[in-house]
Amino acid sequence: AKQNQIDRQTATNTSQISGIGSLKSVLANFQTAIKNLSSTTNPQFLGFTATSGDAKVLTATASNTAVNGTYVVKVSNLATSSKVATAAFAGGASTSIPEGTLNITQNGTSVPVTIPAGATLQSVRDAINTQQGANGFSANIVTDSFGSRLVMGSSATGAGSDITLSGIAGLEITTGQQMGATPTATSAGAIGDFAVDASFTVDGLALTSKTNTVDKAISGLTLNLVAGGGAATTVTVGPNNDGLKKAIQSFVDAYNQVVTSVNSLTKPTLDKDGNPTVAAALTGDPLSRSVLASIREPLVTTGAGDKLTVLSQLGITTNQKTGALDFDSSKFSKAMDTQKLGGEVQKLFLGDPTATGVAAKGLLARMDEAIQPYTVTGKEGILDSRSTNLAKTKSNLAEQQAALDRRVETLTAVLTKKYNDMDSLVGKLKATASNITSMFDAINAQKNA
Repeated sequence: AKQNQIDRQTATNTSQISGIGSLKSVLANFQTAIKNLSSTTNPQFLGFTATSGDAKVLTATASNTAVNGTYVVKVSNLATSSKVATAAFAGGASTSIPEGTLNITQNGTSVPVTIPAGATLQSVRDAINTQQGANGFSANIVTDSFGSRLVMGSSATGAGSDITLSGIAGLEITTGQQMGATPTATSAGAIGDFAVDASFTVDGLALTSKTNTVDKAISGLTLNLVAGGGAATTVTVGPNNDGLKKAIQSFVDAYNQVVTSVNSLTKPTLDKDGNPTVAAALTGDPLSRSVLASIREPLVTTGAGDKLTVLSQLGITTNQKTGALDFDSSKFSKAMDTQKLGGEVQKLFLGDPTATGVAAKGLLARMDEAIQPYTVTGKEGILDSRSTNLAKTKSNLAEQQAALDRRVETLTAVLTKKYNDMDSLVGKLKATASNITSMFDAINAQKNA
């Protein structure tokens, strides 16, 4: 009876461990999908789309505040960064450099690089990259016919971002210093031209920018300048209905994957009459129902939009039989065409950054908060805690099995000894009986003689 009990509990425990593991995996995938859809570097819910006539000249991205329109952009020159080189060191990269502090100055701000005793030109390069690489500075060594030079560059662009060096003899580069068309061994300074701002026009209006990413020229648009030289192209802004439909479908698919997985983990196997025969891993487990309730709540929360506040306006409804989401793309297209909801869709899913409180959060942020208690790792996480408890139960069952095995082994040894003792006694009794029988036979034989 005890063995049957352990076997039943072990089977249930193993099934639940597998079920919780599957639940953790599907929720992790859902959380990843939410983060991808919420990405700011690769936006998915753009209310408008900006198309460049020539991606070799510039690319463009439209935000939620963009408006339909066409713009002619002509790029005269790109914003450039500063690159400077020191005088040549005839001894190459292993040339000794005096210790001290090398000051790198850019845009009126100086940052220090500590040069230790025994440094070489190569170790100076390494020190710059290690100590100031996070600030956008980089250094390398270029060797020409005169020797090796320390070459400095920066990720900062625009006029006034030229680099100067001071503090270490032999590495100094002063403001306005240039290498020249035909460098000599002592030439030091800017390589080529000094850093300049980007210069371009929008519909004939002259503009400049310190970077090649321009987000202030046209309201709601970010222009990424790619090539100068007077090249021109047209940027067209319009509704991003297809992109929004694709993003919504991705959200619906990710949500339905969770619902389908939970249903499969809780729905028992039925016979031909519809009666349950085999329980699923989490049949009757309140945790699975809790997960579904948590992810359904954000769906019915009113959004922060003006014209768009609920998902049903976009053709997204809940299937009453399965609990999954149904997406009517025809209803979506009709709503987008007649009500012009492009920016509203973005606000519904991503929130309104200009608002405060609940209105600032979109559906994706609320959904992420809803599953956080389950996906967080450690003892604070609901699923992790459940897995820990199931692991303890598994260990306890293993101990019970080991104890039962010891009891069976001990009982077997005791019964085997008793059997052997009894068998030995029976053998002795048989021998005694045989002797007694022989004695009586002998006595009877004497009487008959």
